[in-house]
Amino acid sequence: MIVQDVIQYLEEFSPLTYAEDFDNVGLLVGDKNTKLKGVLVTLDTLEEVVDEAIENNCNLIVSFHPIIFKGLKKITGKTYVERVVIKAIKNDIAIYSMHTALDNAWQGVNSMICKQLQLKNTRILIPQAKTIKKLTTFAPTEQAENIRKALFKAGAGNIGNYSNCSFNSEGIGTFQGNENANPVIGNKGELHTEAETQISVTFAKHAESAVLQALFKAHPYEEVAYEIITLENNNQHIGMGMIGELENAMPETDFLAYLKAKMKASCIRHSNLLNKPIKKIAVLGGSGSFAIQAAKHSKADILVTSDLKYHDFFSAENSIILADIGHYESEQYTKNGLVAHLTKKITNFAVVLSKTNTNPVQYF
Repeated sequence: MIVQDVIQYLEEFSPLTYAEDFDNVGLLVGDKNTKLKGVLVTLDTLEEVVDEAIENNCNLIVSFHPIIFKGLKKITGKTYVERVVIKAIKNDIAIYSMHTALDNAWQGVNSMICKQLQLKNTRILIPQAKTIKKLTTFAPTEQAENIRKALFKAGAGNIGNYSNCSFNSEGIGTFQGNENANPVIGNKGELHTEAETQISVTFAKHAESAVLQALFKAHPYEEVAYEIITLENNNQHIGMGMIGELENAMPETDFLAYLKAKMKASCIRHSNLLNKPIKKIAVLGGSGSFAIQAAKHSKADILVTSDLKYHDFFSAENSIILADIGHYESEQYTKNGLVAHLTKKITNFAVVLSKTNTNPVQYF
């Protein structure tokens, strides 16, 4: 097994396609073809974490946050970022980061918070737009079913929990050609006028390459005519934040105590209490002030997030409680979820949960 094999498992779980444009995700340090010894999973990559990887004979660090975020013009060891990169390279350790790709993943950061809080009926708080695509092509009628199956096997027709989403309930729309049908270029440039079927399927954008490969492999024509368009629909299984419900409503102070214990928070900064029971909860790991309006629109009783500024709390406007539990605290269970996923996929190599506390914020 090589580093790339682990990357493939991670990107099946959380495709990098859905990372935010500003982010720096993927393999940041190292060679993807390096033979794997072991994997260390962490929230942040610090010098102590690289030392931990060395101690555990791990030559791949899977880190939620990217150690290289802004461009590096010099690598002299002057900053902690430079020192981490130097130490990793010296010890032939690769570093891979997921960050906002995992923020946007259905089973990612926010799903892990929901599980920790035992929320049910969860859904994405801010669905991503323009992540669903539609492929339309034509094929000889007798070949259409095999092509459709090949496309579905490659990932078409499946968006979130929905299967075979397509042109119609069967996954294809039919167009019966005849002698007057529009000719289609086939093998060796020959013109074909036989009966054809229109095949139209939807797919998540990260599957585009696999879907096209399947189309070209299964289609009988040498030159395949097809069209791909991006749909305006929001993807209800990709996006920032989640919203869910408690099994039973709680008084506000009881819920804040529950939240503090479950998320191991040293303190919780919050807006005015509203003397209403807490039932519907919005969560967004990391900096989440941009989600306040979405949480209010979803009629959440409380938004659990971090990095709220002074004026952000005014945005509650006595219609929602805003609870800041701390950046590290909101994302700390991410590495546990990644370890759980990787240990199911990798049984003959060590997958180690980092024991290093990388929280830079201390409380007095």
